Amino acid sequence: MVVPPQPTTRGQGVENLVIIGSGPAGYTAAIYAARANLKPVVFEGYQVGGVPGGQLMTTTEVENFPGFPDGITGPDLMDRMRRQAERWGAELHQEDVEFIDVNSRPFTIRSTDRKVKCHSIIVATGATAKRLNLPREEEFWSRGISACAICDGASPLFKGQVLAVVGGGDTATEEAIYLTKYARHVHLLVRRDQMRASKAMQDRVHDNPNITVHYNTETVDVVSNTKGQMSGIKIKKHDTGEESVLEAKGLFYGIGHTPNSQLLEGQVDLDSAGYILVEDGSAKTSVDGVFAAGDVQDHEWRQAITAAGSGCIAALSVERYLVSNNLLIEFHQPHTEEVKKELTPRDVQEGFDITLTKHRGQYALRKLYHESPRLICVLYTSPTCGPCRTLKPILGKVIDEFDRNVHFVEIDIEEDPEVAEAANIMGTPCVQFFKNKEMIRNISGVKMKKEYREFIEANK
Repeated sequence: MVVPPQPTTRGQGVENLVIIGSGPAGYTAAIYAARANLKPVVFEGYQVGGVPGGQLMTTTEVENFPGFPDGITGPDLMDRMRRQAERWGAELHQEDVEFIDVNSRPFTIRSTDRKVKCHSIIVATGATAKRLNLPREEEFWSRGISACAICDGASPLFKGQVLAVVGGGDTATEEAIYLTKYARHVHLLVRRDQMRASKAMQDRVHDNPNITVHYNTETVDVVSNTKGQMSGIKIKKHDTGEESVLEAKGLFYGIGHTPNSQLLEGQVDLDSAGYILVEDGSAKTSVDGVFAAGDVQDHEWRQAITAAGSGCIAALSVERYLVSNNLLIEFHQPHTEEVKKELTPRDVQEGFDITLTKHRGQYALRKLYHESPRLICVLYTSPTCGPCRTLKPILGKVIDEFDRNVHFVEIDIEEDPEVAEAANIMGTPCVQFFKNKEMIRNISGVKMKKEYREFIEANK
């Protein structure tokens, strides 16, 4: 049966597929499902499990994803995957799923903003790395502290340096051994008086001259030098109470992950740690029509490429499931003209149209500031800012709702540093609202759509 594409609306129709989660698994599943004319509905998430895009949104250089010989930043990789999924017709919503019911058919998904019925589900909610919650942890996350040695160990920040790993299980010992390929020396910080790792892994650690094991050792905090760079780790010995600083340029957490499977507890089979159980070599869960991909079902590898591969398997499995159960409704891709690309700074210099709603660059900002009678929304971003990638589509959709009542300008603080300095921008993303040549609101970070929408409504 072939029907024209129709937008998802609350309480109307049953979708082929809902994908819960973004990241490499969710976006890859969306790409494959969209190209198969399934028109998947994707709930990217917002607050649960981190920003859309998953753990890679807090990763700087990704150097082991195929196809990028010079490496690519985590936010750039996720942005490309997201745009590719959107290009093929995936319907993306930056909303958290709050409720799932797979006990009755069709399945029910309820998010912060909508309720959707569907014939199949792919759960790609990922896993959250356990943290120590050190006092300066957020300050040095991805600037010295990491939860993935395989992802980050080879980066220039850590090569040839003294590094440390926290943990005493197989994950921590594997990461310590792996890091010796790049580090000058590795310290393994074990809280207990013995390791929990397998005997074979313990032997490999003790036999490696480039690893020093510290038992009965608690990691208290990290310290920095006068340049603001991480320079050491403050530790405390449980047996003596002695505190000291261990020289190290990097700290890796090997204390495990927590799968984001809470919404499915009691509905699909989970293992003792909460990971979704799937049939070997497949994405099938214990419930027909429910599939799992990525780190939420992978407690061993947890790599971007393995997550992407499992997302592909899940999407292909969904197509087979829908066909075999006579549930598939195809949404053929409409033939549309190529979407006009955003104006470059050079385009802006050559011409400016005040009748347009969205603009970019300091020339547009100056013109609008002096000539626009509308409320002006200015978004300050930077190229390496993961949360900026999250905020752009959120804010973009809100701006579309108030198309003729607001002007929007994006300022890249690296392209226009003098504008950012004049606006006293201390970090990105940051949104400022102006009206009648006066700034009336400054909002830092990423907020829910509701906050931007209500402010524009009140001041348009």
